[in-house]
Amino acid sequence: MKKQPVLITDAARSQDDQLRSRQIRYVTMMSVRAGCLILGGVLISARVPLLPLWLILCALGMVLLPWMAVLIANDRPPKTREERAADAAAREDVRRSLTSPAPEPSHVTIDAEIVEEARPRD
Repeated sequence: MKKQPVLITDAARSQDDQLRSRQIRYVTMMSVRAGCLILGGVLISARVPLLPLWLILCALGMVLLPWMAVLIANDRPPKTREERAADAAAREDVRRSLTSPAPEPSHVTIDAEIVEEARPRD
């Protein structure tokens, strides 16, 4: 069976492109976190109605966003169907090689040392 050539549009994004997009998402989320801190300070000084509710929302943003930013920044894009199939085939090959018995040798080797007997000298 002949393999079809890979089209450039079907190619996966490079590792550098993936890293760059994750860095942008991380910086964006951490900027929103800094915005929550600044907004909390402004809300306290402005004495807005429902201040406790707004402060709780800002505090949740400051606590949850770093956690979510790290999880999203460390996540890679989902594997394609072909990548999953290749991984499954590799795992099956390893499992098969570990469970199959070792082949019997086709020849027998006898390892022995020849020791000369000590003869008395005349």
